[in-house]
Amino acid sequence: MNAKNIETLKKENMNLAEKIYIFDTTLRDGEQTPGVALTVDEKIQIAQKLNNLGVDKIEVGFPASSPGEMESAKRIKNRELDSRLVGLARSLTGDIDAVIDADLDYIHTFIGTSPLHRDYKLKKSKEDIIHSSVVAIDYAKDHGLTVEFSAEDATRTERDFLFEIFNEVVDAGADFLDIPDTVGVLTPIVTRELITDIKNNFKTPISVHFHNDFGLATANTLTAIECGANQAHVTINGLGERTGNCSLEELVMTLKSAYNIDLGLDTTRLYSLSNLVGRLTGVKMPVNKPIVGDNAFAHESGIHVHGILNNASTYEPMSPEMVGHSRKIVLGKHTGANAVKAKLKEHHIDLNEKQFDKVFKNIKSLGDNGKCVTDDDLIAIAITELASARETPIVIKGLSISMGANVSPTATVKLEIDGVEKETASTGVGPVDAALNAIRELIQDTMDIELEEYNLEAITGGTDALAEVFVISSDSDGNKSTGRSTNQDIVMASILAVLDSINKLLLINRSIL
Repeated sequence: MNAKNIETLKKENMNLAEKIYIFDTTLRDGEQTPGVALTVDEKIQIAQKLNNLGVDKIEVGFPASSPGEMESAKRIKNRELDSRLVGLARSLTGDIDAVIDADLDYIHTFIGTSPLHRDYKLKKSKEDIIHSSVVAIDYAKDHGLTVEFSAEDATRTERDFLFEIFNEVVDAGADFLDIPDTVGVLTPIVTRELITDIKNNFKTPISVHFHNDFGLATANTLTAIECGANQAHVTINGLGERTGNCSLEELVMTLKSAYNIDLGLDTTRLYSLSNLVGRLTGVKMPVNKPIVGDNAFAHESGIHVHGILNNASTYEPMSPEMVGHSRKIVLGKHTGANAVKAKLKEHHIDLNEKQFDKVFKNIKSLGDNGKCVTDDDLIAIAITELASARETPIVIKGLSISMGANVSPTATVKLEIDGVEKETASTGVGPVDAALNAIRELIQDTMDIELEEYNLEAITGGTDALAEVFVISSDSDGNKSTGRSTNQDIVMASILAVLDSINKLLLINRSIL
């Protein structure tokens, strides 16, 4: 969609606020993610990075809840950040005193308003709820605080009572009215009706705090902004209770890229911020997480990669650089030749057409076997091909390994030597040794070789890692040659590497190499 169409949509279908504030609650609601507990120093790190990102407000925690929360609030305050710092408090004077003691000047106070919260959690009447809210706001305003009032479980609160309590807290001096979708039950169409109704009845700025129980937190928050919400509560990586909150990175980048609304944040910091929070909380992001997931800008399909290499916009709605991410061309069963060539060029590896065809077929085969080919895998495969003998007088035609407890490993090997097939079986101290003994027996009429050096290395981690084998062999005339192979099977990699070195020795003897 072009900028002109977006501007038309804004005018005709949206009631955007003049200023949209980002209220980050990673250090409060985000830390309520089950299993997450941040130290004071970790909270300070995150707060500093949120400040560098440029968020308007940071909810630093719930000072009344523990000494650690109080300490972190005070120490973050001492950093003298540009972001406005906020403390959470129930509608209780003791909680408000804790926010004051933390030297914070912005309070987020809340109380449950829905029938479920009134009857089962608080066991208070509507009148008691309103009274507690007003007393708390009066107390906070008397102490010079900016007050944001949350009607907890607002989206399941009777509309007439929600408006009644909002009227009372506005009269008491509330600076922001927050609408929490506490259990994430909103849908965009209901969000539109609710926020529009509140905007039509109240002049006080509106904040929204939406949970993600049905995966709609970001969509509902965007809808609320379209209808005039002034502020959005978010968390890094969408952390929070149960399934979390509206994701900071998803909201900010959707506004920037799809709505053409730039909030003035340094979005190039998003990926590193996401990674930091993932490491500190132990909550690793799914690879397909929008914006910051490992696969957000990863491509394997040959059709997609071909488009990306010509113009990244063909399959990317934004550039990875916008969020501090990077593009990845992944090699596998869906990979096209263009992707492999681009990767080889990136690593300055030049193959002729025949060599490339072999490398490409190898990658396809590995992909069909469920292997994701890394850059290191590709480099090893390509180098193996570059280093291979130009001719192969000896070719492996078959291999069978037999082994078990208290039984010597036996390898049956079939080779084609100068067009003639030969087969034998041999034992050894292990399957590799048995296979190499069989090869020596099969080629003894052709040449006598000695394996001088054998090196085995797993290219990448994991049980499906490719094995890279490098050998040095010598013949009876003192000639030496190297052999190299890359294969998922260690025994086969060893055999192919040894055969490569043998073929090179044969070519030396025949004055071809």
